[in-house]
Amino acid sequence: MKKITTTDALEAFCLEAAKRPYVTVDTEFLRERTYYSQLCLVQLAYQDENGADAALVDPLAEGLSLEPLYTLFRDHGCVKVFHAARQDLEIFYVDAGVIPEPLFDTQVAAMVCGFGEQAGYETLVRKIAKADLDKSSRFTDWSRRPLTEAQATYALADVTHLRDIYEYLSARLAKSGRIKWVAEEMAVLEDPATYQSDPDDAWKRVKTRTSSGKFLAIVRELARFRETYAQTRNVPRSRVYKDDALVELASTKPQTEQDLGRSRLLLREARKGEIAEGILASIKAGLAVKPEDMPKVDDSRTKMQVNPALADMLRVLLKAKTDDAEVAPKLIASSGDLDALAAGERDVVALKGWRREVFGNDALMLCEGKVGLAVKGQKVVTVAL
Repeated sequence: MKKITTTDALEAFCLEAAKRPYVTVDTEFLRERTYYSQLCLVQLAYQDENGADAALVDPLAEGLSLEPLYTLFRDHGCVKVFHAARQDLEIFYVDAGVIPEPLFDTQVAAMVCGFGEQAGYETLVRKIAKADLDKSSRFTDWSRRPLTEAQATYALADVTHLRDIYEYLSARLAKSGRIKWVAEEMAVLEDPATYQSDPDDAWKRVKTRTSSGKFLAIVRELARFRETYAQTRNVPRSRVYKDDALVELASTKPQTEQDLGRSRLLLREARKGEIAEGILASIKAGLAVKPEDMPKVDDSRTKMQVNPALADMLRVLLKAKTDDAEVAPKLIASSGDLDALAAGERDVVALKGWRREVFGNDALMLCEGKVGLAVKGQKVVTVAL
């Protein structure tokens, strides 16, 4: 195991890793006090017939550049293997606009291979690598130096066992012919849009109990200001103001800093200065929005006329099909997707790509009354009508 603190050492390791068919990758980071994750450690490991090696890369070391790592990420001859990759990939995309390709996420692969929904790394280590993990260092402060031996051991385990997990899952996928299934899922993780947070769309994440256009116009302006402020100053959204305070502001529509002082939920720091000015300007802008430009909630699904009996049958069918295919049901369709199908909606993910093969075709025939469900032994099967 190498501890890398210089660019030259990182380049040497990455050049060797690039010669291998794959490299496993993980990160340790902090995000409690910032908008963007602070990268504190990168773990790398590879293995082939000639041997194995692993490294802990210290991105906080003075003078170290991650460019050799990004060069490796751009190398299409070496698969980059992660577990639950989304947050790791967001770090690299924000830092350098780089998304590793080709990419393999063992959590997604495990769901395709029948290990259940959101299969945890610890579970896969136990079931596939036949090992136990020491999780005592999981919530330590990864920005502090020097790292303890316990931290180093914990971090290293996140990529060394990952080699065994990747080799097992990739072999199982090749045998079952499901490699293309995982490839379809990787397309989402490889899409830059997955990691871009547009302030103009921030209001859609705020839960409200009204669909009033005027109210939502103020919510949109307040959410846009908060997102922009948090991004430019790299502070958490909640440090600007929380969602409940945002909704309160949209309801009470304060006009002055004195009005802000009466808020029950607004943080003290937000009642004056730049944040207060931004709040008041956002409320003013929201009130000035013309009716035709006001945001609208997509309530198409809430207005759907769901056939509850058909929705229940679709749930039974989904369970039967995913049991047969040994695939996590959540990966095929959500409860909302099943309700949409039962209401006549056809633009759902369950009817696309590999999901259609496993579930979608039979689901459509069930919806159209072409097949029914029957019990055969211990299984639920479709029968032609």
